[in-house]
Amino acid sequence: METSLHRQLKQSYAGGADEVEVTMGPYRIDAVCDGELVEVQHGSLVAIRDKIQRLLEEHRVRVVKPIIGRKRIVRQRSADGPVASRRYSPSRGSVLELFDELVYFTRVFPHSRLVLEVPVVEVEEWRLPPTRSRRRRRQAKYRVKDVVLTRVLQTHRFVDSSQLLPLIDSERLTQPFCTAQLAGVLEVERWVAQRIAYVLRETGAIAAVGRRGNTILYATPETQSALTAAA
Repeated sequence: METSLHRQLKQSYAGGADEVEVTMGPYRIDAVCDGELVEVQHGSLVAIRDKIQRLLEEHRVRVVKPIIGRKRIVRQRSADGPVASRRYSPSRGSVLELFDELVYFTRVFPHSRLVLEVPVVEVEEWRLPPTRSRRRRRQAKYRVKDVVLTRVLQTHRFVDSSQLLPLIDSERLTQPFCTAQLAGVLEVERWVAQRIAYVLRETGAIAAVGRRGNTILYATPETQSALTAAA
């Protein structure tokens, strides 16, 4: 079922009311604006990877990947009943979550016809009590009725891989750097830093330039050129 978040975003990008849910060959396009195809993907990017790859052969495409930065949980006791409670979730989303998606999207991004747009949004998640089922041993704690956009906190746009570097605060990295240093700068687990480094390497934002023992060292293209010139 389409959420209000998805509907609100695609309507905001459409050039007009008649340019939402446009059929183009075998594909259904969320919105079209000034000839640019817009796909809003709240789920995993891997689900639209092949579709986007084919569309890019002939069209300009904007992929909109919202990340939930803040969430207010709204509980109802029934679908048509009054609101029982409202509270903000303590968890916060970060634009760094984009790297989790790009792991499976490096075949597509970057591309000369592709814009990757990442709005960090605040939403209301409307929840209902779970549906009772005797077959399920583990009962779900709730059902999500809808996800509603309340505001856009910030928006990031990427047209080439070098624009990913500010997300990792690359100026604080001593180059060449390893994933242990990257993990320290970003205050994340080492395996998260390794995943980020993989995406950056596969998209061409950084390159492997050597080793320190068993540890791979990375550098940005500018640093790599300087290291080569000094060698």
